[in-house]
Amino acid sequence: MATMQDVARLARVSVSTVSYALTGARPISQATRDKVLAAMAELDYQPNAMARGLASRRSRILGLLLPMDERGLGATETAFVTGAAAAASAAGYHLVLSPIGVGDLDQLRRLASQRMLDGALLMEVQLHDPRVDVLRELGVPLVLIGRTADTTGLSYVDIDFDQTVRAAVGHLVDLGHHRIVYVNHSADTLAEGYGPALRTRDAFTAAMAGHGLEPLMIPAEDSAAGGRTALATALRRVPDLTAILAMNESAVFGLLGELAARGRSVPDDVSVVSMVTSPQVAELATPALTAMNSPGSALGRIAIETLLRHVDVGDAQINQQLLPCALEVRGSSGPPRTEGTTTEAARRRAATRRRA
Repeated sequence: MATMQDVARLARVSVSTVSYALTGARPISQATRDKVLAAMAELDYQPNAMARGLASRRSRILGLLLPMDERGLGATETAFVTGAAAAASAAGYHLVLSPIGVGDLDQLRRLASQRMLDGALLMEVQLHDPRVDVLRELGVPLVLIGRTADTTGLSYVDIDFDQTVRAAVGHLVDLGHHRIVYVNHSADTLAEGYGPALRTRDAFTAAMAGHGLEPLMIPAEDSAAGGRTALATALRRVPDLTAILAMNESAVFGLLGELAARGRSVPDDVSVVSMVTSPQVAELATPALTAMNSPGSALGRIAIETLLRHVDVGDAQINQQLLPCALEVRGSSGPPRTEGTTTEAARRRAATRRRA
C-alpha cells in the first residue's frame, strides 16, 4: 500500500507539500498540486479522510445541489454527476447529491450554516436563483453548472446554447428544411426562469431569423405524453413542417411515437434533431437520433476543478467557461421529401384517403 512518502518521492516534493495539497493547511501552486494529485493517482494512494478532515477543519465533502422530480435522473443528466463525482474522488473529496431547489432555502441555510460542506455545485440553475444568495451570504464556495442572468463574481461552466442552437438549425437548413419547429421544456419551466429553456428559446429565434425563416417554439411537458401533445400542436400550427428541433428528452420519444402513429416517416417526412443529449439516449430511439451531444461529463469535471481551486487553494479568480454541444448525425435527419417523391408512409396515407 502506497504511503505519503511514496507520493512525495514520485512527485519530487516534500512530505509536508503532499500534506498541504491534501489538507489545504498552506497554499501551494496549482502546478505543484497537480503533480501531487497525479502521483496519488498513479500510486492509487488512499489518504485517511478522517485524519485529513480533522487536520484541516474541513469535511472533505462537496455538495451537488440538484433539484429532483418524478422524472429522476436520465442518462444525460447522470453524465454531469458522474463527471463531477470522478473529479471529486480523484482529489480526495466526497460528492454528496442533495435535492435542494429554489424552494428549499431554509434547508440550504441549515446545511450551509452547519459547515457540513466545504463547497457546493449548483445545477438546474434559474436566471434568478436564490440559492446563490444564500451560499454567498454564508461564505460557502460555489460554482454553477449553468448561469444566472447576472454572473458578476460567479464561477460557472455551462453549455454554449447560442452556438449549439445555431449549429442545429444550420444542419437542418443545409439539408433544405425551412419549416422547423422547436419543442422546448414546459411552459411552467419557462415561467420559472430555467436558464437553458429561456436561452435556447432566444437562440432559436435568432438562428431562424438569421436564415430568414419564421421561428415557432412549442413548450412541452417533460413526458412522452407531452411530446405527443406538442406534435399535435405543431401540426395544427404548421401543417407542412418538415423538421423538429427538441430539447426535451422525455418528450422526444413521444414525438417519435406520434409521428409514427400519424404515418409520418422519420426522416423522410419529418427530420428530428435532439439537443443536449447523451449518445446513450440518442441510440435508444428508432431511428437513432441525430443529436447535439451534451458535454456533461466534461462540464462536471471542470466545475469540480474550479470549485476545488476556490476551496483548497483559496483562489478567488473567477472562472467562466462555455462548451458547445457537438453535432452527431445519425438516422433521424435527412433532406425534406421533395415534390413527386413517394415514400412508403406517403403511399399509406394516400391509400387511407382513397378508402375514406
